[in-house]
Amino acid sequence: MTFSPDLLLTVAAERLRVARPELAARLDLSTSEAVQRAKATLAGGDADGPHDGAAVVMVVGRFSLPNWVRETCRFALSVPAGRAGPWQRSFTRTLFLAGRPNNLKERFTFDHIADDGSTAWIGPAPDEATAALRRLLKSFDGTRELPAWAPTTVVIPVPVGNRPSGRHPVYRDLYIATAGVTVSDVLIQVNHLLAEAVLDGLILPGDRLTLRSVPRLAGLPMRFAALRVDTDTHRPHELRAYAGLTEEI
Repeated sequence: MTFSPDLLLTVAAERLRVARPELAARLDLSTSEAVQRAKATLAGGDADGPHDGAAVVMVVGRFSLPNWVRETCRFALSVPAGRAGPWQRSFTRTLFLAGRPNNLKERFTFDHIADDGSTAWIGPAPDEATAALRRLLKSFDGTRELPAWAPTTVVIPVPVGNRPSGRHPVYRDLYIATAGVTVSDVLIQVNHLLAEAVLDGLILPGDRLTLRSVPRLAGLPMRFAALRVDTDTHRPHELRAYAGLTEEI
């Protein structure tokens, strides 16, 4: 697949239109710079419209990509519909903090804790609901580049208290770009892709995802059901495809 600047711009602009159609219609989305300005405007609630203020706080103690992908989907699947809508309108805003969930669970009520205690989630909720936790912990600092890995398959579990979806499980590949990409970049970019794919019904309990690392997504022959496109951290005036979820295999 060829990721031309026009295609990347189309994908990035469409995400804004889907999340905030009533406001995106009044903004310039004709260039990558304009899309970046529009994204900042919409996320900040400065476009003469309401800002829902819904955000998730993720506390990261240890990072293992397969387990993190599985638990991130499990958490997103557990979000009630009444909180999912505002989170989508806030572009699945997520804050990443460094800490040990097992040492914090007596002081804070997490909405989901990974089975191995490596990661925990609160939200989606207004910022004031997580202010104490955010004051206590520092931002997660994953500055090392994520190395390539052998393909690894994870099965998305059923969230606690939820019934199976009823849809037959499907199999997809999740491609993640690694060239010049840090662990923090992966947390941000892949988290958005997974959360939105869950909320859009592309990922459901029982589905299998094979995680594949590639330097860049450009040139891959498969079709993608969802792409994560954002500002290139090394070329701030350009867009880049960071991750892609394929069509059913």
